[in-house]
Amino acid sequence: MATNKLRGNDLRKIGYPEGPAIGMALDILEDRQLKNLDKGSALALLQKIKEDPYAYLRDSLWRELAKQFVPSPSRDVRLNPEIKDYRRYGEAFIEDGARKQMDTAMKLPVTLDGALMPDAHQGYGLPIGGVLAVDNAVIPYGVGMDIGCRMALSVFDLPPHYLEQHHQELKKMLHNNTRFGGKEVFKNPTDDPVLERPEFREIGIVRSKREAAINQMGSSGSGNHFVEWGLVDITAENNDLDLPIGQYLGLLSHSGSRGLGAAIAQHYTKVAMSKCPLPPEARYLAWLGLDTQEGQEYWRAMNLAGDYASACHRDIHRRLSNALGEKAVAKVENHHNFAWKETLADGREAIVHRKGATPAGKGVLGIIPGSMTAPGFIVRGRGERDSIQSASHGAGRRMSRTQAKQSVTEGELRRLLRDQGVELIGGGLDEAPMAYKDIHQVMAHQQDLVDVLGSFQPRIVRMDAGGGGYSKYGGE
Repeated sequence: MATNKLRGNDLRKIGYPEGPAIGMALDILEDRQLKNLDKGSALALLQKIKEDPYAYLRDSLWRELAKQFVPSPSRDVRLNPEIKDYRRYGEAFIEDGARKQMDTAMKLPVTLDGALMPDAHQGYGLPIGGVLAVDNAVIPYGVGMDIGCRMALSVFDLPPHYLEQHHQELKKMLHNNTRFGGKEVFKNPTDDPVLERPEFREIGIVRSKREAAINQMGSSGSGNHFVEWGLVDITAENNDLDLPIGQYLGLLSHSGSRGLGAAIAQHYTKVAMSKCPLPPEARYLAWLGLDTQEGQEYWRAMNLAGDYASACHRDIHRRLSNALGEKAVAKVENHHNFAWKETLADGREAIVHRKGATPAGKGVLGIIPGSMTAPGFIVRGRGERDSIQSASHGAGRRMSRTQAKQSVTEGELRRLLRDQGVELIGGGLDEAPMAYKDIHQVMAHQQDLVDVLGSFQPRIVRMDAGGGGYSKYGGE
């Protein structure tokens, strides 16, 4: 059989230590259920067990092997017994799972301060909507999978009726000039200086993703990522955009660092978990010290991924601006899923993680989106110290993707889109507006965090069609 060729040296090459784990693994592979498993599949499975043993502790076949890789209590980094105090905005509609995750994060020995935004919901490690300030360390899952995910808005000096009069042309521009998901890429992707950065040569996991990064330049992710035309309504005279009060045509995009960011997050989370073994409830909050080689590597890779995400948005807006034949008269861009070096209110230097939270330092501009039918808001940060100069990054989910698919029908989504005057290209039930919190309630709970300068109302929305969405463009 293929597995008979597997030897101890094969396991040592994937990181199995000398000791009982090697013999135990080889013995289990002799089980009749696994006799026909080929060598490559067997090695892949054994590597998964080594990297995430907790996932196999309830599996009767693999339990004893998995126990060999669970850090012993004596090696665990201990959590503090007390939860550090932190601010919760809109606590009444923040789910328990998100609050419990934040409670755990506030017990880390490196934690200095924290806050939970009104759009918060449960994630891995730090909850989405969680802001965490720590001492001289970075938490890969405190940043998140889609490193540097961001919003970008271009405002064009075209009247609101332009959108109605040129609806079909604008829809076709979206179709021709955007790409979504894992399979759609441009035949001739744009070259960008970010692709020549030294990190692509000097950091192994980054180097392995350079070709994919080249191919995915200018594309958008799946899930809640979008590119959409809509109406910008500037409502504040002093808006820092040099725009008179009034309505304009707007282009809004939401996407991140694609496969590059995901690979960096996965790789360095595994490194952090091996270097910093935490109790099971906190294991995804493992950190890397910034005075370590791994910590410095991750920091450089994270910043590269953020700059790559920004380059993708530049390409999206350049393509559509050229297709429109107009130059933007104003632009706003902000990002989340990132870590910044900042000074806290008490003067301490900290690494501030904003996982699904928008920077809202005094005078900092940003966009907080709603849903495919609800408005987003152009905001200016107030520099509120209690929120660690942060605000929400959107409305936040009130249903999981699975719940949304089970509770929302295609007919309901179609009727809502029709009633709200929105056309959707692609998309799926998991992103239905009903799956999201009320953006107006979210904004009401952060009046102390941001000033509203204007709004963006979606009209033509394009998203990945992989989620089972529909479109008039055939297979889109």
